[in-house]
Parts: sequence; C-alpha cells; structure tokens
Amino acid sequence: MFDWLDPYWFLIIGVVKAAVVAVAVMSCVPLLVWLERRLLGRFQVRLGPNRVGPLGLGQLIADSLKLLFKESIIQSSADKFLFHLAPSIVVFTSIVTFSVIPFGEAITIGDQQIGLWGSNTNIGILLFLAMSSMGTYGIVMAGLSSNNKYSLIGGLRSSAQMISYELTLGLAALSVVIMTGSLNLAEIVSQQGNIEGWNIWYQPLTFLLFFVAGLAETNRAPFDLPEAEQELVAGFFTEYSGMKFSMFFMGEYINMITMSGLIAVLFLGGWHAPVAFLDVPIIWFVGKVFILLCVFIWIRATFPRIRYDRLMTFGWKFMLPLALANMLVYGTLKAMGLI
Repeated sequence: MFDWLDPYWFLIIGVVKAAVVAVAVMSCVPLLVWLERRLLGRFQVRLGPNRVGPLGLGQLIADSLKLLFKESIIQSSADKFLFHLAPSIVVFTSIVTFSVIPFGEAITIGDQQIGLWGSNTNIGILLFLAMSSMGTYGIVMAGLSSNNKYSLIGGLRSSAQMISYELTLGLAALSVVIMTGSLNLAEIVSQQGNIEGWNIWYQPLTFLLFFVAGLAETNRAPFDLPEAEQELVAGFFTEYSGMKFSMFFMGEYINMITMSGLIAVLFLGGWHAPVAFLDVPIIWFVGKVFILLCVFIWIRATFPRIRYDRLMTFGWKFMLPLALANMLVYGTLKAMGLI
C-alpha cells in the first residue's frame, strides 16, 4: 500500500527522529530547572524551592509564568537583528549538538532498523566539537548587539573561555579515540560492553580533564564567568528579558544534558548496564546522565566562582599541558601495542 514511500523512508524516519529528540530534550529543561532548584535548596538550606507548592513545583510554575508574561524590552541603540538572532542560535546549536549522542542500540520496527540516536556518523566526536563551539557565536553576538559594556565583556569572556578549554576538551576526547580507534560514538560505546570495559577505569585522568573542561564549556559554576552576576550584572544577557532571556538558560541546560550524555558515552559505557539487572539500555543511559547532572549541580552549590585571570591561567598553564602529555602517553602506549 505504501510501496511508493520506500525510497523516502530514510528521510521520514530521520525527520521523525529529529523531531522526537528535539521535543524530548526541550521537555527535559523544566525538569532539570526543578531538580536544580530542589537540590540547591537542600545544599544551601534555602526553604523556598522545597516548600512552595507540592514538591516545590509552585516556585517553578511561578518563575515560568513570570518569564512568559514579562515585557520584552530592546534598547534603541541595540542592533535589533543580531539581538533577536543570538538566543535562537544558542538554542538551535545546543539541540543539534545533542543529535550525535547515541542513547541506545538500534531497534527493528517492521522491516526498518531504527537507531536510537539523531545522527550516527563516523565523525561523531568531531561533529560534537564543531557544533558545540558554534553556540559561542550566539553569546558573543548577544554581547555585541546589546551595546552595553557589561554585555560586551561577558561575550568576550565567553569566547576566550570556550577557545581555551575546547583545546583541553578535544585533546581529552582524542585520548579516547586513540585507545578505541574510532570517532564513531556508537562504536565507542559498543567497545565498553561491561563495567570492566568502561574507559573511566583505563583513563581516569582523561575523564577528570574532560569533565572539568566540560564544566567550563557549558559555562557552569565555578566557570560561569560570562554571566558573573556580581561583576557584570548578568554579563552577555544583561539587556535581555522575557522569553529571549529564558532561551539562553534553555541553551545552557540543554548543553548540560548533552555534555553529561557525552561523558556517559565516552567513559561510562553509554547505555550498557553495569550489572545484569533491569537491562533496559535507555534507562541505564538516562540514569547515568541524571547522576552526572546532579554532580554538575552539586559543584555549583559547593565551589565559588574563580577569578578570570586564574581561569585562563588554569586553562593554559595546567589543563592544556596536562591534556597534551596525557594524549602523548596514550599515543605512545598504542603505538607500542600495550593498549
């Protein structure tokens, strides 16, 4: 009956998967905001997030309504085209970046095999690094178009921070690529079949370097220098309000989810179960991402923001040389056939 659709199934499946992934990721943002408020409330002994309404949901609903109905104000001296475009770039690139993360094995529906990922490409890691760096353009654009010195400094801080820590992130990812021999993320997961095979046991330093650089790449505390409320009165989004303001936060939370997913894929076995119990791949992947998100929030509640010059010194004089030496060690071991 639908034979005429045969040449187009791959396209239809691709569009449906892209829509499902985009909706699922964006739907997780309110849940993550709620989780962060609840955990920060516990960590910092703040009563509101855990007392307003059932399970603290009242404050989340109130904040959402406040953002929806806030007036969107644009100052007359701003570049209006770039001002409108910047938050869209941040959200779009964060969603596209998640599309390379595999969250389960391929399943068969009818005679069609459907992979549980948005895009399974042989250059998955390279595509992730390329797309994640595109988000910086949105932040820099927001800082420039606002015609505000605090916004400009926030945008410039972000670009310098992203460039500095992206080198460490890339070198750490390259160490995993050297050991596994593949840039394909699904292939890297398939090589970590059980808990003994997880890359974190063989490359603990690489994991630490990647995790710290991931914190800086997502602008999370203690590396939230582009925002820096106390110094820059919210930095690159100082002039934004209403929905455009919330879109920057949406992009940040999606980046957190994506980074947690990538860490799970590269170091924690992806969708593989650590024990032979409830072997449902998606549940284990979601569980690992959830734990990593909780660690992100715990670090925000624990560590103060570091000074900007120390951020750059830490990135260029400690993280980058260490990541380079780490990669050279694994490259040498691979060349000698020891790994």
